[in-house]
Amino acid sequence: MTTIEAPAQPKRKTLYRGDPGMWSWALHRITGVTLFFFLFVHVLDTALVRVSPEAYNDTIETYKNPLVALMEMGLVVCVLFHALNGVRVILVDFWSQGPRYQKLMLWIILGLTAVLAGGAIGRMFFYLFTEH
Repeated sequence: MTTIEAPAQPKRKTLYRGDPGMWSWALHRITGVTLFFFLFVHVLDTALVRVSPEAYNDTIETYKNPLVALMEMGLVVCVLFHALNGVRVILVDFWSQGPRYQKLMLWIILGLTAVLAGGAIGRMFFYLFTEH
């Protein structure tokens, strides 16, 4: 009796197969971890005010530079995407038509994120260049 070998499966370059739902899942996790670490650092540096007001003031002074301003702009994008995508996930889970429209909703939240982040980042750039 002879056996027939199955054809070799093509090697995937990534775990995600390019489906928008999979990429939104990954971005949702990445932005969530980013927000967690921001909140962790924020709680720690705010707690400094009880330990030493001078140390708190020094820490806040180190945040007043363009690199931190760019990180704040990235944080705005993370917050917007995470919040809007969270609403999309809720709709996909609890709305009977959610799975049918999930890709359309993803493109809508990406557009909303871009528009809202564009306005917020524009305002942040305005203050970055006019305050100093």
